[in-house]
Amino acid sequence: MTNPDAAPRSNSGYSAWRLITEELRGEISERRLRPGDRLPTENAIAERYGVNRHTARQAIAALAQDGLIESRRGSGTFVTGESVLVHRIGLRTRMMRSLGEEESTRTKSRVLDSATEPAPADIALRLGIPGGEAVRIESTRSVGGHPISIGTHWFAAERLPDIAGAFRRTGSFTAALAAQGVDDYVRASTVVGARHATAQEAEMLEIRPGAIVLVAEALDTLPDGTPLQHLVTRFAAQRVRLDIEPPHPE
Repeated sequence: MTNPDAAPRSNSGYSAWRLITEELRGEISERRLRPGDRLPTENAIAERYGVNRHTARQAIAALAQDGLIESRRGSGTFVTGESVLVHRIGLRTRMMRSLGEEESTRTKSRVLDSATEPAPADIALRLGIPGGEAVRIESTRSVGGHPISIGTHWFAAERLPDIAGAFRRTGSFTAALAAQGVDDYVRASTVVGARHATAQEAEMLEIRPGAIVLVAEALDTLPDGTPLQHLVTRFAAQRVRLDIEPPHPE
């Protein structure tokens, strides 16, 4: 017998409440629903999406678990005032510049793991070290106690053998590179996608399992074009928006 309270699924088999959650999360992220705005009622959401109240309730509960909405007794459910960081990706991409002076004092970066190992073929090619070794660094960054990103960084071991140690000492890749004699570097390419967080990513970013992460795969080079860093960053989409700046004219 079919359970009348079970959440319906889309043709792809994805639960309807998850689809509703992602659409409402998008409206919050895009500021169509702003901090302080009242969320539609369960009945209104159920009617809007053609689902039962139980399904609407599941979607609302998921948003509350992510900290995007809060219930106020006797008043309804409202979008919270949690700020969303806009990270600008351009020729000289630096997280500290995106954070600004005030927020940068509340940021914390740390190394989770590091190793010197043979570089995967595709990364070795991007770094210009076919068959060579690379320093791999796993890092995390938080702002105001809230984790916003997880990064996997690859550097040519021959060029920067102590980059992991320098990052541990400074807590900043820009400062770590400066300590290694790299005073300037530029962003050569960035490809951005989105997917559902893995269980490990959800735990590390303190988001709901299956929540959306923005994945930015990038290559940084020296100003003369020499490959410097291959980087894959997973951002908590509910806390970070990416602003891709147009290319600078030659």
